[in-house]
Amino acid sequence: MAGEAAEAGALVLFSGGQDSATCLAWALDRFPHVETLGFDYGQRHRVELDRREALRRGVTALDPGWRRRLGEDHTLSLAALGAISDTALTRDSAIAFARDGLPNTFVPGRNLAFLTFAAALAYRRGLRHIVGGMCETDFSGYPDCRDDTIKALQVALNLGMERRFVLHTPLMWIDKAQTWALAEALGGRPLVDLIVEESHTCYLGERGERHDWGYGCGTCPACDLRAKGFARYLAARAD
Repeated sequence: MAGEAAEAGALVLFSGGQDSATCLAWALDRFPHVETLGFDYGQRHRVELDRREALRRGVTALDPGWRRRLGEDHTLSLAALGAISDTALTRDSAIAFARDGLPNTFVPGRNLAFLTFAAALAYRRGLRHIVGGMCETDFSGYPDCRDDTIKALQVALNLGMERRFVLHTPLMWIDKAQTWALAEALGGRPLVDLIVEESHTCYLGERGERHDWGYGCGTCPACDLRAKGFARYLAARAD
């Protein structure tokens, strides 16, 4: 793409999880051209990357307009990030809280690296908008999910690349129940069903057991957050 059409295009950080799938639908609903980007950093739950293609196919089947707008998919290897990280997401270790109060699932620098590489790719692809699923409401205390962090990084990226990127975080101020509701507002129950069936959130990478909210171990923090959010979403729909 080139010119104004490309400038209006978006790049979505697309892991294959619930949040990024919702963000993909959000972007497809707003921008004329949308590309996706996934990162392989040696994550313990790498199975999430395997879900991306099914989710992309699924969203294009829901809406002809979305099918026309969805462009290329990209995957970047950030093996160095996994190599320097001693966390429960990059090592086979129990999930717990560190002395500083942060869960040991926090991968230092992850979102900073993701957004920096996303901006570099967007620069090459001529895309102005970058969409991520960072959330300060259900964020486990991760400092790189905070709104202040994202805003500061947007300034740094624009200064460092002489561009006017816009970092969008549509989930920043909503919880998991509201994220499920947003998916329904964007694509109806078919989108919710697609996210339940095809996305992956479980930190342990478990896809053996199917729950009403999707696949996962059912006990890790990511599964717990997703399950409780889905229950609140269903309860709100029933009212």
